[in-house]
Amino acid sequence: RGGGADQNLIILDDAPVYNASHLFGFFSVFNGDAVKNMQLYKGGFPARFGGRLSSVLDIQMKDGNKQEFHGEAGIGLISSRLMVEGPLLKNKASFLISGRRTYIDALIRPFMPSDSKLGYFFYDLNAKINYDINPNNKLFVSGYFGKDKFSIYDKYGDDNHVTENDISFYWQNATSTIRWNHIFNNQLFSNLSVYLSDYTLKLGEEVSNKNTIDNTEYKYEASFNSGIRDVGLKYDVSWLPLPNHIVRMGLSSVYHLFTPSAMVLRDDEINQNEREVEQYHSFESGLYIEDEIKFGDWLSLNPGLRLSHFYANKRSYQHIEPRLSVNVKMSPQLSWKSSYASMNQYVHLLSPTGIGLPTDLWVPSTDKIPPQQTWQVATGLAYDWLAPNVEVSIEGYYKKADHVMGYKEGASFLFMDNPIDSEKVDWENKVTSGQGWSYGVEFLLHRKQGRFSGWIGYTLSWTQLQFDSLNFGK
Repeated sequence: RGGGADQNLIILDDAPVYNASHLFGFFSVFNGDAVKNMQLYKGGFPARFGGRLSSVLDIQMKDGNKQEFHGEAGIGLISSRLMVEGPLLKNKASFLISGRRTYIDALIRPFMPSDSKLGYFFYDLNAKINYDINPNNKLFVSGYFGKDKFSIYDKYGDDNHVTENDISFYWQNATSTIRWNHIFNNQLFSNLSVYLSDYTLKLGEEVSNKNTIDNTEYKYEASFNSGIRDVGLKYDVSWLPLPNHIVRMGLSSVYHLFTPSAMVLRDDEINQNEREVEQYHSFESGLYIEDEIKFGDWLSLNPGLRLSHFYANKRSYQHIEPRLSVNVKMSPQLSWKSSYASMNQYVHLLSPTGIGLPTDLWVPSTDKIPPQQTWQVATGLAYDWLAPNVEVSIEGYYKKADHVMGYKEGASFLFMDNPIDSEKVDWENKVTSGQGWSYGVEFLLHRKQGRFSGWIGYTLSWTQLQFDSLNFGK
């Protein structure tokens, strides 16, 4: 709904995932064999979610079978996958391991000359263990790791001098979560999660010059690193005072370590060895309460309030974010829903393209860069045809955004033509902020069950961004 790639909050077992695609978006980082369920929010965000402006994708991994062992495997033309699950202690503890890997690099290698090679591969691994300590306490440990890598190798020269040039470009995600679920009684239970999320981008070049006459060798190595690392804690409590009434409250806190750039340079020929690292430390916290209540079969309400806080570079930001969702069942088949949500985002993606490439850089809000803000209203109708089991829905939305980030005219932090030779620049002076508007209508026809199922959707939308310092303020 008019948002950028960084404005989508993607959560895997409570841990945020910062780059959610392989091969620039052609493959998802989430292996379907390991996914139990997922929930997508495009508007009317519950108060328990925060930190992004446009959407929330909440994904839970499978817990593993506690009764017996199972496995799934698939072999494709360019990739293969394997999933194994089973009990560690029958009816008490289980495990799940799932992995994928492409082998494009191995398939094309025999057809390439020995002095010139081009390769690409990706792989990912999901693992989870769950343990029922007793009827009131459960422990879950899960992890994910995925990596993409491009490589180019060239070898040239003559009998007296040989040069080898090896260029590599990779990006990787890693998450791990420990969650403790505790049941106080039939009406009150809690979840405590501690998680780690790490995203790394690296571009490297290694050149080796060998002189076969005097048997000398000089090496030139250069690398550019960027990334973000999170260490977070979440505590959520759910209280059911009545069967149709759920009150949720909780808090979260996360430490962000941003590394917009880390340059390493080594040149044996001129005896040069340099390392420059730029890092930012920040803390982001949230406190929320929301109430999900039903009045009979015709009305559902979900009001909520979230208090967000961010501290970085000796600057502190606090914001109150009200949320409200309403669902009215006008007849057994027809329902009307409406929502309002206010959001703030304190982490930003510097992108010259807007499509979320791995070369984009994550940076925090600072004393010079304020957080991005939006509010969104949405309303729509949904109709269920029970006989053919078809649902038709139409929804309209309007979203206003402030402090949207963008590069200044001609500015770029990472020079795509030769990133290794990028000059050290102050990214805060290379960006500008503006405002935006997005509105549109979404239509969906969906048949969920039956011998013939599927969906078709259509969206008509408009998005405008305005920066005082870009395009003469237009």
